[in-house]
Order: sequence, then structure tokens, then C-alpha cells
Amino acid sequence: MSPKNSDDTGHPWGARPRNQSPPDLDEVFRRGRERLRHILPGGGSAGFLFLVLIVLLGLGLWTAYYTVPSDSVAVVQRFGKYLHEVPPGLHFKLPLGIDTASLVPVKRQLKQEFGFSTPGATDPYQGSRSREGGLETQMVTGDLNAALVEWVVQYRISDPFKYLFEVREPRETLRYVSESVMREVVGDRTVDEVITIGRQEIESEALIKMQELSTKYVMGISIDQVQLKNINPPLPVQESFNEVNQAQQEKEKLINEARRDYNKVIPLAEGEKDQRIREADGYRLKRINEAEGDVARFNSLYAEYLKAPEVTRRRIYIETMQDVMPRLQSKILVDDEMRGLLPLLNLEAQKGGRP
Repeated sequence: MSPKNSDDTGHPWGARPRNQSPPDLDEVFRRGRERLRHILPGGGSAGFLFLVLIVLLGLGLWTAYYTVPSDSVAVVQRFGKYLHEVPPGLHFKLPLGIDTASLVPVKRQLKQEFGFSTPGATDPYQGSRSREGGLETQMVTGDLNAALVEWVVQYRISDPFKYLFEVREPRETLRYVSESVMREVVGDRTVDEVITIGRQEIESEALIKMQELSTKYVMGISIDQVQLKNINPPLPVQESFNEVNQAQQEKEKLINEARRDYNKVIPLAEGEKDQRIREADGYRLKRINEAEGDVARFNSLYAEYLKAPEVTRRRIYIETMQDVMPRLQSKILVDDEMRGLLPLLNLEAQKGGRP
């Protein structure tokens, strides 16, 4: 019996001396069948078919089941035609390539980075390629200045059927859509707005336009967020732009401090003004009411005087004396017919001097 993996000449398979003719293929197959007869039970073609059936059965069992993760769904195709979607869990399908299941992470938030790449990312369309990273960040603003814009788009797969079958390479299409929209939005603003105060407006407008184009192209994608990262001027003018940015921040700081002092002083002055106005209004109302009361009392007294002048005159005299007399310390009553004044003993003074 010849050695294993060797032909009758003693040379290993695939190795022959130089200038020797290639082996006969029929002879090679014949020797292979001879070896299989010694290995397989029963020998002959029946054993060979049994081995083939065992291999096909194992391969069919291996390809008949699959597992869908909790954050995904599986789109099942039969001979390439869409069949249905299955939820997470363990599922079975027709084996040997009759049914194919494509996993789509519908519950996972995906992202695409422009101008940079996260190390270790498995999605080839997530980060910028080394050759294109510098080009996609170079943009021209509305005032014909240049800016280097880096941003991130976060999205989800909302419709697995549209994502797989409506658009070829939807992730690559999304990158082109995002870059086109960002160039349009940045091109409508000045470089100062892009670098300083216009970031939030750019993010909101870019999100709306990206979602509109994704819906128009039937990509099956929902845009969650557009976030600007680093926005810098080109390297030759970056130092000058940084100085302008610092001056702008200092200006905003001084304005905020002035507004703080304004909000502190003005309300206090407004409060004092309102207090003075209320006091003046109160005093005005008091004087008006007193004057109106005096007028009403005088008019009432004058009406009574017209009815009985003498009685009213005496009544006024008596009421006046009732008001004046209690305020006097010493009281002397004089009669009209009295010719001399009789000195009276000051009892009040003596009373006050006693122990």
C-alpha cells in the first residue's frame, strides 16, 4: 500500500519531478474512489451517497435556525423575494439558502461622523474615510469665507423593507444627503454665524432638510439629531479668527454684566417711583375727601341757618365753646353787668402743690 498523500511514484500529491508529465485525471479519481471504499461502511457508491446525505443533513440543520437580537428584526426572503419580518428571538427557516434572513437593527441608534472617525467602528459608513475626511469638512459660507465643519448625524431605521429594497446602499446615500444639506445650510450664513452664534439654527434647519430628503428618497430612515462638533476657520487664518472670537466673547460678557446691573437698579427705581405715586394719590384723595366733607358740612349748616338764623348762630357758638373750653387751664366767667373782677383763689394750683 502506498504512503498517505502520495502517488505510486512516491511523490506527494501535487509534487512531481521536473520535466515529468501531469498525472492522468481519470487515474486520480479512480484512486480516490478506492480510498473511499476502504473508509466508508458498505463500500461502493452507496456509502458515498450515504456520506453525502449526512453532510447535507448536517448543513441543513445548521442553516435552518437563526437568532434575532433584542434590538433588531429579521427580514426573511425566499429565493430573494420578500416574505415577512420576524421579531427578536429564536426562529426557523427553510435551509440551504432557500430562505435568507437579514438582520436590521431597528431599535438601535446609529450615527455617521463627518470630518473624523471613532476608532473601532464596525460600520464602514459611520466615519469619514481618510481620503474624503478633509474634503467633506471644507465649506464656503454665505460671505465667501471658508470654514472647516465637523458634525454628527444620529438616525434610526424606521422601515426595514424600504431600508433594504427601495434604495441601494442607504447608508452611503445618507452620507451624500447629509453633506449636501450641510453645505446648503452653511452657505446661507456668514462665517461669524457659523462659528459663534448660529450653531443651534444650523442644527435645526439641517435636521429638517435631511429628514425631508430621506422621506423623499424612501430610505426608511428617521433622523434623530444633527449635532455640530468642531467648527474652525482654515489653518492660515485660524489665529486671527480665535482673536475675533475672544473679542466677541468679551463683548458678550460686558453686555451681560451691564444687563445684570440694569436689571438690578431699574426695578428698584421703578418700585420707589410706584411707591411715591401711590403715596401722592393717597394724599390727593385724602385732601379731596376732606374738602368735600367740609363743603357738605358747610352747606348743611347754611341751610339750617337760613331756616333759623338766631338759633343756628347760638348753636354754633355753643359747639365752638365746647370745643375750646376743655383746652383752657384757667377759666374766668365775666358778666356784662359786673363792674369789678373778684379775685378767685387758684384752687387748681394749690391742689397740685399739696403733697
